Amino acid sequence: MWKAFEDLRAGAVETRISDLFGLNPNRAADFTVCSDGLWFDYSKTTIDGPARASLIAVAQEAGVAACRDAMFRGERINKTEDRAVLHTALRRRDDEPVLVEGVDVLTEVSDTRARMATFCRAVRDGSFPGHGMRITDVVNIGIGGSDLGPLMAVMALAPYHEGPRCHFISNVDGADLTDTLAPLDPETTLFIVASKTFTTQETMLNARSALQWAGGDKALQRFVAISTAVDKCQEFGIPEERVFGFGDWVGGRFSVWGPIGLSLMLAIGPAAFDGFLDGGQAMDRHFQTAPFEENMPVLLALVGLWNQQVCGYPTRAVLPYEQRLARLPAYLQQLEMESNGKRVAMNGETLPGVAGPIVWGEPGTNGQHAFYQLIHQGQQVVPCEFLVGAQGHEPALAEHHRALVANCLAQSEALLKGRSEAEARAQLAAQGVSGPELERLAKHKVFPGNRPSTTLVYPKLTPYVLGQIIALYEHRVFVEGVIYGINSFDQWGVELGKELAGGLVPAMAGMAPPEGTSASTRALLAHVLSFVH
Repeated sequence: MWKAFEDLRAGAVETRISDLFGLNPNRAADFTVCSDGLWFDYSKTTIDGPARASLIAVAQEAGVAACRDAMFRGERINKTEDRAVLHTALRRRDDEPVLVEGVDVLTEVSDTRARMATFCRAVRDGSFPGHGMRITDVVNIGIGGSDLGPLMAVMALAPYHEGPRCHFISNVDGADLTDTLAPLDPETTLFIVASKTFTTQETMLNARSALQWAGGDKALQRFVAISTAVDKCQEFGIPEERVFGFGDWVGGRFSVWGPIGLSLMLAIGPAAFDGFLDGGQAMDRHFQTAPFEENMPVLLALVGLWNQQVCGYPTRAVLPYEQRLARLPAYLQQLEMESNGKRVAMNGETLPGVAGPIVWGEPGTNGQHAFYQLIHQGQQVVPCEFLVGAQGHEPALAEHHRALVANCLAQSEALLKGRSEAEARAQLAAQGVSGPELERLAKHKVFPGNRPSTTLVYPKLTPYVLGQIIALYEHRVFVEGVIYGINSFDQWGVELGKELAGGLVPAMAGMAPPEGTSASTRALLAHVLSFVH
């Protein structure tokens, strides 16, 4: 596929996006795809009809359809770990079986979801933990996929909260735990310890400290675990009936649909959580059935590949014009960079190019008063991905939402059009500026324009719509990974630093650093310890 990118680069024509609209009066419609209320506009990119056809041919040649079908069938497409990839099964709500080595995994998924729902109802109606106590707050202790997904979703769906307040602790920095727990009452706080192996260093240290804060072993009745290691949970003091597990065919960053989403279910209730799953499953069906020309995840992936591999833009900015999606950029940062930030192909050979973009962003309109200066007038081009809801949740503040949407559309328009020097001069002249002052300022007011962006419009941020959006981006990552020829479902790059940290923790207590530690790290360690001892 990398040769195909080279060919596309060689054949790419320097065309302004605005000229493409002139060449095709129907471009806005021709380069927009809709699915179940979602509206994805990629017309403000440099992709034209022939380029799109070439990109689709690349996806077809890479075997995206065959790999997609293999994933949904439960085949072991995670080759480096010899596992199936079935996070999609967590959101299945129909009776069609999903077999892994002849066993229908939906039976276990449905049973676990039913247990989660029963537990959530008990917490929400006050029957858990009993003894006249009622849970007012839930603290999820996890990191990575055990934190970013549920935290993002809980924030996104705040208008649907009718359960206990939800809080999240992830950083091993004691400040995170201290500041989160300070306003809470230990007697009315439920803790969820989310660690698949129940050995994650940061999570387990935070869990032990939280248990001590809550009152020690007597507080274990208010602890539940999300883990596959039932034995380790029991050693900690959490009985099996309060352990919710999931298969090894679910990666952490894809896991919000199952037990990792327990905090979300507690906040919005089992019925709304089912709506979230329904939205994800709807996008699954679209991904499985729509032709590539109308397939939203495929087209989103192809736009990303075009921007990075053909145009040479190394980053992409995710810009949700929805305050409650403030953590979506961070969530997608992990989803995309942990999945596709690879240097080795499935066959073990070093990739001939750079896979995976740098993903970053902030919600609008805040970002407009921060980094948009670089996006509009900087030397480097940053493709932007705007998201915005047609409706907000605050009818009494409709004026605010109108301003929000107007800002979103205006930013993508400004990136497209820019402002020429002639236009800048005319504007200054109309303001009464003339002579040397006009000459001095004109170039500073030029905007190059021709900067690519996409816009995803959704009706309103409901549980169903959030499910659609998350599944859309999951499948985008999958498609890009297939075309890159990499495994998007392992994350070996996370491991080395964790291994070395395990050796340096004793050194922080005064023991000798591990053999082979660099001179720089030894010097840094000694300097830090000079403040401790």
